[in-house]
Order: sequence, then structure tokens, then C-alpha cells
Amino acid sequence: MGSPPGSGPGAPPPADGVAERRLHPVTPLRRAWAPLPVVVGWAVHDPDQAQRQLTRLTTTHLLIGLAVLIPAAALYGFLTWWFTHYAVTDTELRIRTGLLFRRTAHIRLERIQAIDVTQPLLARVAGVAKLKLDVIGTGKKDELAFLGADEARALRAELLARAAGFAPETAHEVGEAPARQLLRVPPGVLAVSLLLTGATWGTLLAAVVVPTLLWLATHNLWTVLATALPLVGAAGASSAGRFVGEYDWTVAESPDGLRIDHGLLDRAHETVPPGRVQTVRIVEPLLWRRRRWVRVELDVAGSSNSVLLPVAPREIAESVVARVLPGVTVPTGKELSRPPRRAARCRPLWWRGHGLAVTDAVFAARHGLLRRSLALVPHAKVQSVRLTQGPWRRALRLADVHVDTGANKTVAARLRDAGEAAELLRSQAERSRTGRRDAPPDRWMA
Repeated sequence: MGSPPGSGPGAPPPADGVAERRLHPVTPLRRAWAPLPVVVGWAVHDPDQAQRQLTRLTTTHLLIGLAVLIPAAALYGFLTWWFTHYAVTDTELRIRTGLLFRRTAHIRLERIQAIDVTQPLLARVAGVAKLKLDVIGTGKKDELAFLGADEARALRAELLARAAGFAPETAHEVGEAPARQLLRVPPGVLAVSLLLTGATWGTLLAAVVVPTLLWLATHNLWTVLATALPLVGAAGASSAGRFVGEYDWTVAESPDGLRIDHGLLDRAHETVPPGRVQTVRIVEPLLWRRRRWVRVELDVAGSSNSVLLPVAPREIAESVVARVLPGVTVPTGKELSRPPRRAARCRPLWWRGHGLAVTDAVFAARHGLLRRSLALVPHAKVQSVRLTQGPWRRALRLADVHVDTGANKTVAARLRDAGEAAELLRSQAERSRTGRRDAPPDRWMA
């Protein structure tokens, strides 16, 4: 049997009988840049003082500074790498870090929501990858950066195998579970979908019109630049940034969940964990409807993975949703009941965008007239149900019913008849209790 990845003659001695491993030797190069944000932050905080110091610099001072800073940064990067170890036990992943102040993270395998492998552009060139872990109860991802690309995938497979109940001595031999590709989004389709998104044109229009109006009103170049640069950045993020991030989007099915690969420059290998999805949203912008395209978004408790499909034909999207929520059929528009007509007094015209359907499997609520969004919440994932009713809606005999999920998100059925809302409140509470009782256990590779 070969030694586990990262172990060997250069590895630190075992702790508690468990062999510890180190990160990839290229890691110090990444960590050597850590002091740089401190210098930049000082310059931004006090630009006048920074400018005065820069004017006093001579070539000799600059060379001496570089001769001190570069070795110091290299030493810092090396020491932080040297004092960072990780180990996999039967029940947890341990990560020890810290140069002066030591920190040991104990991550229990059964609390891991998702394990993602990401490769920024320079990491792809160097052949290394970053392992990110979504853990229940933590607001921030723990990560191991960097590991060799093959080692990162092997460690991910080992962690999933141990979480699924494989014996420790055989877990690292299980390998990555096989996957079957379900969908790949062509770059041309992605580009067209972004061009047909209202947000793209809205931010571009704002980036052109607002600076122009400011220039005509003030003739102050700095005011115009201070306004134009954020607007141009927002326009780029909503179009080019999304295209780069969602390029070559691929969804595959495997025993450990749905796998998502995407990215033009930075590649990401993410997993939608089985049974952990709290809400699925099917978003349908106005200009996409003629092509029957939709976008599918997710709420996963404790996880930052929020997009399942950036764009796909509705029929294909619904088949993928059925794999995320087994046994769920997406309600059609005809199956969604609208609020009563008197709701128009609260929301003229826009009341028509609301709809509700409750099936044996999900609570489904739709909102939006131009940009429709249909939220599907499995009954087993509902944590609480609330009925809200303000004075005006009480006079119109209308009420809203909110269901809260484990992802700290809320889905609301708005502008329902008051009697219907009261009955929905009672019945939904019962469906949630029954759903949690009958739901299968969430387990990797089940």
C-alpha cells in the first residue's frame, strides 16, 4: 500500500498516531505577498504622507528597501508554509496553522457540506489547486492552499469516502467517484444570454449616461472619474465578469452529488451535496422567454455554491432540478394560483406576477412580472412558517405566508386570501413535520 499524498520523508512526525502532511512547496510564493496589502492599506489610508515619503526616496534607499523587504517576505512565506500542517483522521480533518499564534481547526467529516477544488490562473500554470470546504455552522470556508492538482483531487476523494463510511485504510484507495455529464453550456449561448439580460444593458447605460450628466453639470474631471470607474466596473462584472466566471459550465452526476466545473481563467470544481439543498430558484428574465431559457439558483445551508445552471432550456433545467430534488416536479404556470383580484389595490399590475402551488413534495412560490422567479422549497427543509398581515392588507383580507429554510433564507407566498393563508399556515406546518420524519438521511455517496 503506498503512502498517502503529502506524506513521506519530508513530512512532519505523526500527531496522535496520525501522519501530518504539508502543503505544496509553491505555497510560500503565494504567502510571501501577504505583507503587501499592509503597505497598500497604509498608502490608501494616508495618501499625503505616502506621497511625501515617496518623494524623499532615492535610488539607494529604494535598493536597500528592496534588499530588506524581498528576503523578509520570502522568509515570512516559508515560515507560514513550514508551520502549516494538515492530517486526516477517522472522523475529522485537522488543520494546524500559525507562526506566533497557533490555531488548530478540527473539521468533523459528517459536517462537511461541500468540497470544492479551485485553480486560479497562476495556480493552473504551476500545477497546483486550492481545496475549499463548506462546513455546517461556519460562515467562512476553511481551505488548504495550495496542494498539487492531483493531490487535491485525491484528498477530496479520500475525505468524501471517509464521510461515506469507508474504512480509513481503504478510503484513500477509493478514488474519485465516476461522473456522467448531464449538461454543458456552450460559450455562444452564455454570451447571448448575457446580452439578453436587462442588468447588463442597465449598468452599461448608467456607465455612459451618469458620467456625461455629471460632466455637463460640474465640469469636474475627478468627480466624473470617481463616479464613472465604479459604474464601468459594475458593467464589466455583470457582463464580461460573468462570462469569464461561467465559461464552459459543465454539470455532471456522481454518487457524491452534482459536480460543477466552470471558469475561463480560474477553474472551479464544485459539488452540490446530496440532500443538502434548501431551495431551488428557477429564474426567467423577460428576454429569455421566447427561447425558453432559464437560470437555476440554489440555497445550500452553510455553502456559498449558489448557481446550478447559468442558462439552459427549461426542459433540460427541470430534468437537472429533478436530480437535485428527487421526486419533485416543477409546477407549470397553469398550476400556480394567482392572488385574488383585490390584490391589485396593493400592487397594481405587479400582483399578476405572484403565484403559489403546494404539492406533496414542495412549497412553490413565484414572484416577478418582468423577471420571474419560481422558488421550490421541499417540505422537509422548512424550519418555520409565518403569516404576516399589515393594516391595509388586513382591511383587504389579504396576507403573506413566509417559510424559513435552513439556509437562513425566506420564501414568501404574497397577497393570498386571508382564509387561504390561515389554512396554508396550518397545513404547511404539518407537511414540514411529516417531511422531516420521512426524509432519507443526508449522506455522501449514499
